[in-house]
Amino acid sequence: MTVLGVIGGSGLYQMHGLERGEWLSVDTPFGAPSDAYFIGDLEGVRVVFLPRHGRGHRLLPSELNFRANIYGMKKLGVEQLIAVSAVGSLKKDIAPGHLVVPDQFIDRTRGRISTFFGRGIVAHVSFADPMCSELTRRLVAVGRERGATIHEGGTYICMEGPQFSTRAESFLYRSWGADIIGMTNLQEAKLAREAEICFATLALATDYDCWNTESSDVVIKDVLAILNKNVAMAQDIIHGVIKQLPDERACPCAHALAQAIITDRAQIPAAIRQELGIIVGKYLGE
Repeated sequence: MTVLGVIGGSGLYQMHGLERGEWLSVDTPFGAPSDAYFIGDLEGVRVVFLPRHGRGHRLLPSELNFRANIYGMKKLGVEQLIAVSAVGSLKKDIAPGHLVVPDQFIDRTRGRISTFFGRGIVAHVSFADPMCSELTRRLVAVGRERGATIHEGGTYICMEGPQFSTRAESFLYRSWGADIIGMTNLQEAKLAREAEICFATLALATDYDCWNTESSDVVIKDVLAILNKNVAMAQDIIHGVIKQLPDERACPCAHALAQAIITDRAQIPAAIRQELGIIVGKYLGE
């Protein structure tokens, strides 16, 4: 059975319509994920849902255990992963209420762990194109079919938070040509690539950050009001994408690690081989 993962951001704490669903806690070598995973079936596809900030929104972006979250998805058989996220818009034509499927990132976080490797094993995956082109294409096509105003492509600035941008930062990011700004997706994308999971972001624009002096500055109650309207559309789009998922992947994501591990196999510690077995085992002859 095809397995789709969904990470729900602010406002999306549960996936509707899943049959035979149940919450399942997953152990990982990296500690506890943000919450239990909700697993159910829809249209013949197994769906694994994780509320990024925990049910009740308990975790700051900087407190997220990204490695555990993505490892848990891999352990549950996820091959394709959609991250739903609230973002600020850095472009006037991306109005609050619009959706964006970005294709690039700029990292403005500080010290977050964003790799499974180290501790005796080194790998360098390609990340020039950080999103799965096949999955992003399906998100855009289904979004347009469902009547969403959805922008294809664009650069996502990933900032540390939890505070929103200063006005000077917002103007700087616009000068770089960035399109949207959020606090979470970059680490998810990097780890998904290492785990050979297809990754795409469905971003829900809730505000104009603070660069647009014709609009009010970011106020969380206004963000949530717009977000609540967008969440229903995001779920509808995901339901549509599920019907189009291939039985087998033909994209490069499926073998991202094939040439990436450069450590002498004989030098890799046994404990790390075991810890990362579900990710690297097929390349180590295990």
